[in-house]
Amino acid sequence: MRNHIAVLFVCAVFVVSCQPAGPAVEKDLQALIDSLVAENEAVHGVALHVDSPLLGLDWEGAAGMADPENAVAMTPAHPVRIASNTKTFVAASILRLWEEGELELDDSIAYYLPHVQYQMLRMDGYDPEAMTIRHLLTHTSGLFDHSQGQEYVSAIMSDPMHRWTRSEQFDAAIEWGDPHGAPGEFYTYCDTGYVLLGGIIEGVTGQSLGEAVRELTGYETLGLESTWWEILEPKPEGALDRAHQFLGEIDTVTFDASYDLYGGGGIVSTVGDMARFYRALFTGGVFADPATADVMLAAVEGAEPLPNGGPPDYRMGIWVVEVDGFESYRHTGFFGTLADYIPELDLAVAVTVNQNQGGGALNETARRAIEIVAAQVSGVE
Repeated sequence: MRNHIAVLFVCAVFVVSCQPAGPAVEKDLQALIDSLVAENEAVHGVALHVDSPLLGLDWEGAAGMADPENAVAMTPAHPVRIASNTKTFVAASILRLWEEGELELDDSIAYYLPHVQYQMLRMDGYDPEAMTIRHLLTHTSGLFDHSQGQEYVSAIMSDPMHRWTRSEQFDAAIEWGDPHGAPGEFYTYCDTGYVLLGGIIEGVTGQSLGEAVRELTGYETLGLESTWWEILEPKPEGALDRAHQFLGEIDTVTFDASYDLYGGGGIVSTVGDMARFYRALFTGGVFADPATADVMLAAVEGAEPLPNGGPPDYRMGIWVVEVDGFESYRHTGFFGTLADYIPELDLAVAVTVNQNQGGGALNETARRAIEIVAAQVSGVE
């Protein structure tokens, strides 16, 4: 059953019995994130947003500190660098351009690349003519990922304020690694591919990446008032300062955003805005044709996952995973961000823990939030 039909079916089943979730569910959700901070010393702060129209529930809460050094309490309104959650926005923007007839998903990227990048790929053993936009979207291009090597980590840590360019990151991918295989042969998660997609969006639209994604995905219509592309756009009026995000004990708040800016990451957002976007994406609020969501979610055929190549079941800017028995459309980000949409429950959940090494706690928080809502939905069937 296609995802948008499934959502309509669920809504039809529950519309008669749907009732406000009540304070007990909200209390359980708050207790969940309170315990996350209390039980995980490395996690300084957490924010959670849960959007369940079936229960009349649109709740968000926070616990811990957004800025531990200055004792600034975490709130759901604190924006964070969402890192790879940005890829979902980028993929949706490419699909919007496809809907508008501005590109084809099976176009060769050779048509869109600057000549110097085209030549560099050829000289490094790639076949850019055979590499398509679809390959970039699904991490099956065979490109080496500049962000995965120790060289990149060392470069960032030695000079956190360096202003990286898109070209420097592309050059690093060429210099530090070789092709994994022919386009379509293997799946391996690749920020470099999404950096190229960011360049394609700019080239096709003639706009900066931030402006183009804002317009293509409809921030204003969706009410994404605290979402922006760092460096490329000004911080929205009224948005709070970013919550501090940690890599172990290292506070990265002053790190220049350019190390993760050009499509693999780059967006700053709140848990509320992330939840709104992910739910809208799969319920007809972003794409002109609801069936485009099925294109985004189509399984990738024929590509063999490489060892340590990232979680399987990646589609176009989104994973399809099972969470507590439910199919979920999910993405995560390096610094502790996660967004889920559960079509069977018409449920959007977004979480941030401001700690890279809080991944287990991040996933468990999302799972428990889904469990709490699912139990309530079951109780009103």
